[in-house]
Amino acid sequence: QVQLVEHGGGLVQAGGSLRLSCVASGDVIIFSRYTLSWFREVPGKQREFVAGITRAGTTTLSDSVKDRFTISRDNAKNTVYLEMNSLKPEDSAVYYCNLYPYWGQGTPVTVSS
Repeated sequence: QVQLVEHGGGLVQAGGSLRLSCVASGDVIIFSRYTLSWFREVPGKQREFVAGITRAGTTTLSDSVKDRFTISRDNAKNTVYLEMNSLKPEDSAVYYCNLYPYWGQGTPVTVSS
């Protein structure tokens, strides 16, 4: 069993930056072995993939964020990060951390225009 807790969401102006973090607890031996991902969800829309990082450190980002967001992990701290730069109003969503099949509770990000 793994618990995931996200931090770092908030209100930011367009063009600004935020850094999200997700800390894992519980059976953290799993943390270093698997891919970690960030998803986001807007009310009325399907939850969408944002970024993922494998245990080897290989990253994948969605086309909508790949030039602006960076995902990284610190296995020693059981933490995955999402650095978000040049934020746009359309980035506003609740951001969720995922270590399959576990999800965090989400952290809201609001980008004002």
